[in-house]
This record gives sequence, structure tokens and C-alpha cells, in this order.
Amino acid sequence: MTVVAKPRVPASSDSSRVEALDWPGIATHLDGNGWAVLPRLLSPEECGAIAGLYGEESIFRSHIIMGRHGFGRGEYKYFSYPLPDIIADLRTALYPQLAPIANRWNESMGIDVRYPAAHADFIKRCHKAGQTRPTPLLLQYAAGDYNCLHQDLYGEHVFPLQVAILLSEPERDFTGGEFVLTEQRPRMQSRAAVVPLRQGDAVVFAVHQRPVQGTRGTYRVNLRHGVSQLRSGHRHTVGIIFHDAK
Repeated sequence: MTVVAKPRVPASSDSSRVEALDWPGIATHLDGNGWAVLPRLLSPEECGAIAGLYGEESIFRSHIIMGRHGFGRGEYKYFSYPLPDIIADLRTALYPQLAPIANRWNESMGIDVRYPAAHADFIKRCHKAGQTRPTPLLLQYAAGDYNCLHQDLYGEHVFPLQVAILLSEPERDFTGGEFVLTEQRPRMQSRAAVVPLRQGDAVVFAVHQRPVQGTRGTYRVNLRHGVSQLRSGHRHTVGIIFHDAK
């Protein structure tokens, strides 16, 4: 049996840093906009260490060149199990903060699915349905690259929120390359949002749909996300998706 050494990323207390965030404020912003910023989730040193993993082929299960599939320009790699400790720990620590929001959203939208309190229990649900491939990913962009608007669904079991963490510093490492969301509202024109992020900031956002309170009750709006074209430099992002893929 071949043993693959885990990549070295600075140790951290992911549970405490996640718990210290303003979750009531984050929930309010998510309810109103479909996204919210988690400021300074990672240190500059952690960002650099995670971005530096991109060349370590043994820790990834798949390498996607976006232009080959019409996804945009740029590339990304899906991590294999076992995930790097910091990615696994953040996935585990963020999920229980987001599960109550996800359950409340589903109840509001009349969706029967409910999510367990612990991420491990949700992953068991995914794996039982044949969704066994890990979905956290590391994205890399160069000048001229972009990511088309899309949704990360991957199978029957979808956790309705996901997180992206910017590992590079805008205006120093790259220009352009803004994180963009669009919201398609029934019988209305789509609304776009450009999310302001600095190095180490994360954005949590709706994977697919979110509830909106209208004059005649709650209705669903459809969201997509992407990255605008880089004008210069290089940009790295790590994505934390809570459901696995078929």
C-alpha cells in the first residue's frame, strides 16, 4: 500500500475562529442577499500555503481546464480524500453554523429536506446515495481568465450553501477577477452583485436557490456565481462545498 504524506499547512484552531464570527449578522445578510462575507477567515500565511498546494498532484483527484468544457478560462483541481487538514477542519467547523440556516431556508421554500447537525452525518447521506467523490477544490487564474456563471450541484443531495476563500491579494497579486453573483427573480430582470473580498476573506453563498419574502408569500430565486476576467496577475481561490459528487 502506498502512503501519501499529507501536505503541510500551518496548524490552526478552525473551530474557534469560525465560532468567533458574527453568525447572527451573517445569517441576516444571507437572508437579504443570498451571500455574506466571512472576514479574515485565513491568515496570509495560510493562504500562501494552501495556494502552494496546487503543484502537488498526489493530493488531487481531478484537474479541470475550463476552456475545454466551456466553463470559462483558467483551471481548477478537486482534492482527494483525505483532504488537507485545514480544508477538512474548516468544512467540519463551518457546516454546523450553516445547517440551521439551510434548514430554515428549506422550510420557508416548502422543501422537505432537512440537514443533520454534524457534517459527518450529512456526508454519510451523500455516500449512501453514491456521492462519494470529494468536492473541495483549488482554483487558479491568470490574466485573461474568468469563470462563467454556474452552480455546483453534483448529485441528488445538495447542501444549499457553500464557501469560497480568496487566497490572493487584489491589486497586489492580480487585478480584475471579482467574485460575481447573479440572482434570477421570477417575472423580473436578474440582479448582479460583485462581492468585495481581500486575501483570507471568504464568501458564503447560495448554491442554487434561496427564499425571498414577497407580497404574496415566500418565493424562490435562482442564483449563479462566477469570476470576472482577470486583467493581470494570478488569482487562487479554495472552494469548500459540503456535499460530495457522484
